[in-house]
Amino acid sequence: MQALFIGQTYIDVTFITDHMPTGDEKHVASAYAVSFGGNAVTAAFCCAKLGIVPDLVATVANDWLGRMFQDMSAKYGISIHPRKVNASSLSFIMPKDGKRAIVRCRDDEHIHPFPMLNLKGCRALHVDGHQPDAALHYAKLCREDGILTSLDGGGLRTNTHELLEFIDIAIVAERLCEQMDLTPEKMLDYLKSRGCRVGGVTLGEKGLLWYDETGAVRQLAALPIPRARVLDTNGAGDVFHGAYIYSYLANPGKGWQDHFEFARAASTYKIQKLGNEAGLPTLADIEGIKQEFAVGA
Repeated sequence: MQALFIGQTYIDVTFITDHMPTGDEKHVASAYAVSFGGNAVTAAFCCAKLGIVPDLVATVANDWLGRMFQDMSAKYGISIHPRKVNASSLSFIMPKDGKRAIVRCRDDEHIHPFPMLNLKGCRALHVDGHQPDAALHYAKLCREDGILTSLDGGGLRTNTHELLEFIDIAIVAERLCEQMDLTPEKMLDYLKSRGCRVGGVTLGEKGLLWYDETGAVRQLAALPIPRARVLDTNGAGDVFHGAYIYSYLANPGKGWQDHFEFARAASTYKIQKLGNEAGLPTLADIEGIKQEFAVGA
């Protein structure tokens, strides 16, 4: 095991349409994609696509969508440690004008306790707050063993405050700031107060506001991609997380500025593709984005 990711599994159905039917009306979408979904799950697939295949504790149901997900995982060589639920979860996503409307159908009633795993060799843990008992258990274990812990703080969970005590790298969304009634700047102060040595808030087209190990606050601007090329922003944050975990594992001598610049290029690639799987970049794709926007020149 090189890395462990923990999250809630979705099957994402992403479609583009210029009209949403109502009543008995029908309409044909102009494009669609079906893929794996879920915050930490998508991040795990991104890390695997880049070349470091993590283990994944994920919800899995014994239905045809669950089997589809396991087939997807096998394609990428990801070892799934399933946590059984009765029904697979679905997300219906409609991207439009740089935004995305989402309807979720979720079963997060776990039938069994989370699996107990051997962490020998593991160098990073990434959680998204789903499966809160598993996230807290493994965050504590990894902290004790000196393994990097990372949180995708997409929203407020039941034990977010407690979990953050054991998180090294906390990158949260604006939505969490809104839920906690904090400005992005105040959120950074909050993350520092919880002991996170690196923290940040993703601000969409405004980039990333973050602080480094010294506590110095920095701004990482989004790359100036033309709006006409922005097709599907859903999953961009998940790709960002998966990419910085990969960068940390592949280049441990580099600093977080470099890891986040790498991840920014990955998420810039993602937003130009429809669906999560199509938006997973290769190393060559990321290098192409960096060259196009002269990153590091």
